Amino acid sequence: MNPTPPDSYTSDPAWADLLPLPQDDGQHPLAQIAYTEEYTEAMSYLRAIMAKNEHSPRVLQVTAHIIEMNPAHYTIWLYRAKTLLALSAAGEVWLGRELEFLNDLALRHQKNYQIWNHRQTIVEAVAAAAAPAEQGRLVREEKEFMNIMFEHDGKNYHVWSYRQWLVRRFGAWDGELSFVAALLERDVRNNSAWNHRFFVVFGGTDAQQGGGEEVIEGEIRFIEDAVFIAPQNASAWNYLRGVLKKAQRPLSSVESMCLGYAPLDDPDKITSSHALDLLADIYAEKREEHGKAVKALELLAAKFDPIRANYWNYRVGLIKAAA
Repeated sequence: MNPTPPDSYTSDPAWADLLPLPQDDGQHPLAQIAYTEEYTEAMSYLRAIMAKNEHSPRVLQVTAHIIEMNPAHYTIWLYRAKTLLALSAAGEVWLGRELEFLNDLALRHQKNYQIWNHRQTIVEAVAAAAAPAEQGRLVREEKEFMNIMFEHDGKNYHVWSYRQWLVRRFGAWDGELSFVAALLERDVRNNSAWNHRFFVVFGGTDAQQGGGEEVIEGEIRFIEDAVFIAPQNASAWNYLRGVLKKAQRPLSSVESMCLGYAPLDDPDKITSSHALDLLADIYAEKREEHGKAVKALELLAAKFDPIRANYWNYRVGLIKAAA
């Protein structure tokens, strides 16, 4: 826990040795911010303590106080991290408590990225001083907390970025594929989860990075199931393109799948504009099938994605010019 901030730094004996440094906005500030008295006083004392380059428990007190009022103040986070590392080097045990502080803040400030940058610094420091077994426990607890965060928002970019850092940093790939599969089962349109799946499948061990045939076939089956549930879900189709590129397979290898959702000879049965788009790319690769590519693009422009008609017509023009 952080020390409780005083009602007034000015009247607190623990801060009496400091001369507060007010903010200097110049003689004629054009747009001076109307800070509260509480915030102004706390910042004045923090400037004074920073001027001394002091790293003590009272730094944690005032920075916690300011973070409660302004959790996006990155300078405060940076000085707090430096102080925590200095105290840890001196043998004090503040680092372990910091994660509890961050858990509470992260749940209350879902879109704050400074919290997660700071968390990365703290976890690095905790892990550096921990035995392998303790590192494993730390990673498990971090994943558990992120799962709580995803319950609130399964598409929180800052949490996903942090999770990828954690997994890569500690080689914590085990269980990630089943974890992300469960998230996609809950919400097949979660583009962040699709992105993480690609990271796990192709960004992990050497065996995974090779994208072996068994891995690729498994991913295509997974995509087929997801597309069946939501044919108009762009995330799954984009993921399919990524898998084929990684496997160095031609787009034409999924032609039959696309035709199942976009039969060109029966437009009334088309259920996916993304399948049409992919078919257009497939047929554009073969001169003798340019007519099919043009038909797919014209269907997109006229009926299935008219908001981007100019784009689809532009692509039609490119095909005809190449004929």
